[in-house]
This record gives sequence, C-alpha cells and structure tokens, in this order.
Amino acid sequence: MNLLSLHQRIYERTDGRIGHRLVGVPCLLLRTTGRKTGAIRSSALTYACDGADYVLVASNGGSDRPPGWLYNVEAKPSVEIQVARRQMRAAARIVRNDDASYPRLWRLVNDGNHGRYNRYQTKTDRPIPLVVLTPEA
Repeated sequence: MNLLSLHQRIYERTDGRIGHRLVGVPCLLLRTTGRKTGAIRSSALTYACDGADYVLVASNGGSDRPPGWLYNVEAKPSVEIQVARRQMRAAARIVRNDDASYPRLWRLVNDGNHGRYNRYQTKTDRPIPLVVLTPEA
C-alpha cells in the first residue's frame, strides 16, 4: 500500500478525525459515481478554498493520463465531499486552461500546495484541468 492509499484509508476509517491535513496541505475526500460501474469511488485530494467553493487539480501526479475521478465527474457532476468530519453534496464544474478564471484558480491551488502543481505540469503536455466544487445548500 502506498502512502496516499494509507492516508485515504486513515481519513475514511476515522471519519475525518485524522487525515484532513497531508504534509501541511488540506485534503478532502471526493466521492464520485463510477461512470461505467455506478459504484461509489472515493479519492483523497488536496484542495484550496475559493470563497465557499473547493478547488481540486486533476493532475494525476503529472501523468499523461488524467485521474479516473475526472471522468466520473464529467459523466456525473453531482458528487459528495467530506472535509474533515463534515460531509456534503456538491456540484462539480471542470475548469480548463482556456477558461478566464483558470489562471487565478491555478495560482490559488498551486500556492497552497507548495508549487507542486507547476512541477506536475512540466511532466506532461496535457493541460491539467481544475475542478471547482460548489456545496449544495
């Protein structure tokens, strides 16, 4: 089991009491519906806040392939998130690099994650999309 899988497992098993922070960076659990299976899929992901919204980066560590959860969000943008112990429904919106808000959001998440996303972007020619999660009332 790798470190990220272990982190996610601890986050889930403690119901968010442990795991909200990963190396000083806030982390949430994103629960999506599998586009092919219909099964609930969970991913522990770092985030930044933009007002009431949560911003994620679909970097997949700089891989040439996007993370699987991005395909699930594209197919069904209604998701559940858990931030520490708080669980809520949210609407996901994919923000691509041609969107006017992309540079501002990219700076927000990159600065909050110690510049890692800039390093990930140098590893791939794939423009890394962002996902904005807006909690439902």
